[in-house]
Amino acid sequence: MRFDDVSQAIGNTPLVGLPRLSPDGYRIYLKLEGHNPTGSVKDRVAKYLIEQAERAGELVPGQRVLEPTSGNTGIALAAVCKVKGYPLTCVMPENTSEERRQLLTMFGVELVFSPASEGSNGSVRLARELAAADPALFMPFQYGNPANALAHYETTAPEILADLPEVTAFVAGLGTGGTVTGVGRRLKRHDPDIKVFAAEPEYGDLVYGLRNLDEGYVPEVLDQSVLDSRIKVDSLKALQYTRELAEVEGIFAGVSTGASLAVAVRVCKRLPAGSTVVALSPDGGWKYLSTGAYAPGDVREIATRISGTLWA
Repeated sequence: MRFDDVSQAIGNTPLVGLPRLSPDGYRIYLKLEGHNPTGSVKDRVAKYLIEQAERAGELVPGQRVLEPTSGNTGIALAAVCKVKGYPLTCVMPENTSEERRQLLTMFGVELVFSPASEGSNGSVRLARELAAADPALFMPFQYGNPANALAHYETTAPEILADLPEVTAFVAGLGTGGTVTGVGRRLKRHDPDIKVFAAEPEYGDLVYGLRNLDEGYVPEVLDQSVLDSRIKVDSLKALQYTRELAEVEGIFAGVSTGASLAVAVRVCKRLPAGSTVVALSPDGGWKYLSTGAYAPGDVREIATRISGTLWA
């Protein structure tokens, strides 16, 4: 395939079956978003955030873009902004992985850090303060921008339906809410009986960039009416499934993928025999190696050791 620039290479990611991890009588497929140019599902979102703003006249040539992020959206925006000529400032928690900091610095992004104790909510708070203080900045704000969900409605979901029109259920981690909202709307338009499940952390548990809606902030882009259920998953289970995915299926994914896979396996019990479930893998594991999540050893000890790391 040939493209004029990297932004055109976004999407059309593989949908890969998991024959060894699928429960008997069911089929689970993983949508591998780590195959996007900067390695995550957020490439789709970044492209839509910037291009929709350009079309609406909200973003002018050379204007500085500001965005709160815990990593992947910032990296995706960095690539898109680089080819389009926009300087970028990212506000992110100070406990993000070293790989993400280095990638953003490589792209020439200005980094502003929020307190680790506030998680991604702290980055949202600080970014809003900076945007309010400087009207010259443009903040796409993935948490409240309809372009976030639209990216998945127009690209991710149609790809799933083209590859697997018989899909029975869809599972994705609950982060900004854009993925479950956009994909869910499009899948239910195709077939209202398709179930949509969100993998959500246990209250007070850091499951690698996912968010529990009961902890305060509900992203504006999230349409909860699309969800058939929010299903809790803890950080240990997410890590266990991430490591098992590599050991059994040969797929090296980020730890939020493990959360979605854990929920996908669980929801099979709610579905008729023969059902087909698609789980979304937001990214590969490359940006997390420094955290020790994939190191040899007891998974419980590793989960405890890395519990303060922010992942998505």
